[in-house]
Amino acid sequence: MTEQLLRIGIAGPVGSGKTALAHCLTSHLTKRYSVAVVTNDIYTKEDAEFLLRQGVLPAERVRGVETGGCPHSAIRDDASMNLEAIADLCATLPDLQIVFVESGGDNLAASFSPELVDYWIYVIDVAGGDKVPRKGGPGVTRSDLLVINKIDLAELVGASLDVMNHDAKQMRGELPLVFTNLKDETGLDQVIAWIDHVYASPRPEPIHVHDDHHHHHHH
Repeated sequence: MTEQLLRIGIAGPVGSGKTALAHCLTSHLTKRYSVAVVTNDIYTKEDAEFLLRQGVLPAERVRGVETGGCPHSAIRDDASMNLEAIADLCATLPDLQIVFVESGGDNLAASFSPELVDYWIYVIDVAGGDKVPRKGGPGVTRSDLLVINKIDLAELVGASLDVMNHDAKQMRGELPLVFTNLKDETGLDQVIAWIDHVYASPRPEPIHVHDDHHHHHHH
């Protein structure tokens, strides 16, 4: 495992913009970092193929993990397939700096095993209404970065971004959140700034998992 490798999980309900986020981030960050993506799909490598078709990353930088019926356990309880995919990427790409692990499935309780990723981003969208943040769940309360996507739909669905912001902040304390419209890349620069920040922050050696591993507070 190369010391400088930053592993970032991306989770969230299907349709919230997980793949769009992975796509936007890789296309921008690949100019400055050596980037790869591991996607978790239930039965297919569809997300991986989407990233390849878009031509954002060459094939050797994308791995699709087929998780079978239980995608959330692949990122939490049994991370071995994902860890193998990351090890394989590291072997292929000795200069690898950032790997995104995109979770499959729709499980709102999905969270990442701390041995798999250093940080994780949770993506929700405005179309679900402004009550989503206050319903909580580990993605809303514990993710290192919360992305609230599709702000362009707020008026259409009668969702208040102020309410979402207020409720999400109450649930998250100091943990950061960003409002985005990934279609026109509004807010994407803030997500990239956060990634630059965590990339520059010291990370514990992969071998020792510190107890405080999941409580980084970034301002």
